[in-house]
Amino acid sequence: MLIDRYPVSQESELLSQVDWDFPERVAHSGIEGLHPYPAKFISEIPRALLEMLPLPPNTIVLDPFCGSGTTLVESQRRGMQCIGVDLNPIATLITRVKASPLPEGIEQSLVRVIDQAHRVDSVRIPTIPNLDHWFKKPIQSALAACMAAITTAEAEYQDVLRLALSSIIVRISNQDSDTRYAAVSKNVSQEDVFSGFYDSARKIVSVLSDRDYELTPAEVITSDTLELSADDIRRPVGMVITSPPYPNAYEYWLYHKYRMWWLGYDPLAVKRREIGARAHFFKRNPHTPDHFNGQMTKIFKLLRSVVAPNGYACFIIGRSKIHGRIVDNGAMIESVALAAGFNPVFKVERSISPRRKSFNLSHANIKKETLLVLHRTGHSL
Repeated sequence: MLIDRYPVSQESELLSQVDWDFPERVAHSGIEGLHPYPAKFISEIPRALLEMLPLPPNTIVLDPFCGSGTTLVESQRRGMQCIGVDLNPIATLITRVKASPLPEGIEQSLVRVIDQAHRVDSVRIPTIPNLDHWFKKPIQSALAACMAAITTAEAEYQDVLRLALSSIIVRISNQDSDTRYAAVSKNVSQEDVFSGFYDSARKIVSVLSDRDYELTPAEVITSDTLELSADDIRRPVGMVITSPPYPNAYEYWLYHKYRMWWLGYDPLAVKRREIGARAHFFKRNPHTPDHFNGQMTKIFKLLRSVVAPNGYACFIIGRSKIHGRIVDNGAMIESVALAAGFNPVFKVERSISPRRKSFNLSHANIKKETLLVLHRTGHSL
């Protein structure tokens, strides 16, 4: 763990006492494991930041790239209101379920949906590219029956039910695993789809029922953060905690591609707008590190307009490898932040656990990432 020293402050002294590698971390909590997600943001990072940095009065926590909702969950644990934004509809579905009250009657609704899915005589299989390659015909029918049954449930139950089904889609497909994009033969039956869906939903209900903290208000926005304005946030932000996608590293749209198709979303639309997606760097007129610089400049223009005086912006980001060139994204964000009126108070390079799995390891074997803490001063909202 390598710490960069800025002028000594109370914040830097506190933050330098933390071992940001968190070597003792051995397992995640139940709420972290509700649904597979690549390169997951470990809860210890936002937890430590929220414990050590003072939130200005009457402000909220913002994660403009919220992924699976770790920042929002940790904010709620500490009684803080929060907003999460993500382009990926699977990410915001996960986050909404984690951060929302468990609707009464969900178990009865689940039983009705499972019963109805079993009794469906004929189903409409959605048009999905290469569907037969990745899903056996009986599995397609069972998934379509579950989706049809879910749409008949009351609106308040549908997020939990859709998340439960989404969580098993890779497992019952021909895809080898959540982090290996290769077709293999699996001994999976239609009944495995129904039982897996039921068990996943029961697990979600159990985990959410065990939350031992009050659920402060949490808003989740499915949107391209680059298109947001201060009017979309509406409230002063006291702390930003986020890990933005960065060039040629992880392809979140690809990881959730078939989940999105089965749930009725358009993964190709997500791909086109996803920051850092590998495809952007291997096309005619490819993206370069300058594209990411421009995107982060736009993000900090938004943050400059919503972060309250004495608020903080905390970024966790790794380096990129683009056509053999290593790009220091942390240094680039620090430069952009300074130009936007955010002063760095703490910077540390932390080791990423080798147990963390994701796609694209052949071209993005990222072993280190940077935590950069910035302080906003001298402006009013």
